[in-house]
Amino acid sequence: MTQIKPPQEIPAPQENSPPPPRTSSESAGQVSGGPSLGRLVGVDLARALAVFGMYIVHIAPMTSASNNVGSWVYFLAEGRSSALFATLAGFSLMLIAGRREPRTGLAGRQAKARIAIRAVILLALGTVLAMEYGDIIILAYYGVYFLLALLLVRMSARTLAIIAAAIALVMPQLAFVLKVWLSDSVQQSINAYDPLERLSTVGVLDLLLTGLYPTITWMAFVIAGMALARLDLSAAAVQRRLAALGAGLAAGAYGLAVLLAGKDAVWSFGGGGGPSSGSGAGSMGSGSGFSGAMGSGSGGPVLSASDLLGAVSHTGTTLDTIGCLGVAILVIVGATAAMDRLPRLRRLAKPVITVGTMSLTAYVGHFLAQSAWPASGSGMTKSWVPVLLYILGAIVFAAIWTRFFRRGPLEYLLNAATKPAKYIR
Repeated sequence: MTQIKPPQEIPAPQENSPPPPRTSSESAGQVSGGPSLGRLVGVDLARALAVFGMYIVHIAPMTSASNNVGSWVYFLAEGRSSALFATLAGFSLMLIAGRREPRTGLAGRQAKARIAIRAVILLALGTVLAMEYGDIIILAYYGVYFLLALLLVRMSARTLAIIAAAIALVMPQLAFVLKVWLSDSVQQSINAYDPLERLSTVGVLDLLLTGLYPTITWMAFVIAGMALARLDLSAAAVQRRLAALGAGLAAGAYGLAVLLAGKDAVWSFGGGGGPSSGSGAGSMGSGSGFSGAMGSGSGGPVLSASDLLGAVSHTGTTLDTIGCLGVAILVIVGATAAMDRLPRLRRLAKPVITVGTMSLTAYVGHFLAQSAWPASGSGMTKSWVPVLLYILGAIVFAAIWTRFFRRGPLEYLLNAATKPAKYIR
């Protein structure tokens, strides 16, 4: 039987780390090719899709033509791929902390130490990358997410789901109020004493409130992913319920946004009147090129209370958060069910799945590649060929690498850095 690499622990831009040692039951699932195999491989497939979505957002040409297939592909990826990464990050944390049952005692303390070490490393790595590529880099935000998630790793799926729902419903409004209260002069005063802001233009205020992926609202994705990890995703009944939930959240959020504020409240419209990327998350730049005082993405900042009724990507509204979360759930459940029930498809998808096992390497690698090949940046090309080449390059590299090594290059280093956690007593 074809052996597929085990999933890593932290996705992403994800963000992601290598897999922890398997328990005997997990190992048995991997060997037998039963539900455990499909479930965990499905997570890696979802990670790979999130990676490719990020490639599209960062590299694909921008267009405002609503009848252009490429513009709709871009629209589907924008915002939703990074939200999928954040949701998978929460899932991955539970692979460390104990997926179905939280680790306790010594094992629990060591797991928390591993998560904390990863958080610090991702915060540092994200800051370094942001010095060159701007606040489009999500890794530093991941560091903050993980530190806060330490408080929640022992909670049940129901409790985690309730917390995620509360954040999605309440925090966007609170974030809006805080941004209004924090005038430009107040923000500048805070940033003046922030070493992270001076280093990379992504300071503490950005990480918590005003950046592209603000913790105050994006923790909803992470905690929802933690709740998903607590569930038996191999059970058909659970898959059906989650698929219905994801579809309901996505359709309800985007449909309600259209009813309340019109179609412009869902799609970011450019000059031609179609889904367009705008000028935020999809552009490559450096320094402060992506810093928006209100956390603007493709949809721009939320400037008035009426904007809170919309669901444009990266605006961080309640409907945007719920819609993106619904899409993330659908992708994870769909990938899980497909890998569980279609062994032939699982074999065919193996090259793609390998990208998901080293998503941190794939994510950082595509930025480094753009530095070497500047003409491939978003807004600098009118062709989709560079996107396809990046995707193909990631698949080929991952397929070759995994023939010789269990983990990706950065995943290996991240795993090695967490070794001191075993000395926790």
